[in-house]
Amino acid sequence: MAAVSHYIHLAKGLLSMNQVAPIIRHDATYQDVIDAPANMVAELVHGALHLHPRPTSRHGFAGSVLGMKLGSTFQLGGEGLGGWWIIDEPELHLDENVLVPDIAGWRRERMPEFPDTAAFDLAPDWVCEVLSRSTRQFDLVEKRALYGEAGVSHLWFVDPVARTLEAFANQDGSWTLIAALKDDDKVSVAPFDAIEFELSALWPD
Repeated sequence: MAAVSHYIHLAKGLLSMNQVAPIIRHDATYQDVIDAPANMVAELVHGALHLHPRPTSRHGFAGSVLGMKLGSTFQLGGEGLGGWWIIDEPELHLDENVLVPDIAGWRRERMPEFPDTAAFDLAPDWVCEVLSRSTRQFDLVEKRALYGEAGVSHLWFVDPVARTLEAFANQDGSWTLIAALKDDDKVSVAPFDAIEFELSALWPD
């Protein structure tokens, strides 16, 4: 426990110095995720604990608006559609790995009832990661591979600085780019291609 406390103290100190790079500790367990500082996102990948600062306002804006756009239609049933659970920052337990995507969605045909649980063991059908300086490489490399291995069908990456959206489909275990959009392009992309909205809605300016 002393080692854990020292590690948390170190993490808080790095944040106070505006540390941007993720903090990584190897030989970690789920207890380290539980004990992580509340102002950080904790994820566990192959025994390594990854700590990231909470997202910036631009990052949060993009994720919130996207969640509202998709949730109002595909979760709440607007425009005659529905059939999804769409959740912000769910904790996913995929084998021994613990991941926290920015947004994830499950088709209700796979998850008919919403579970009363702290974490989800069933891999989502769709995941969106909003990229930031501290998580970009981790999202694009390690987490992308784990989502593919877990059977996630669709993966989106939103970059609020570059003002882009890239969407991938899982085809036989490999990710295939199906859309690359920027600025104010129209978004109508699987698995949510039943609607269309302007990508510029995700940018606050």
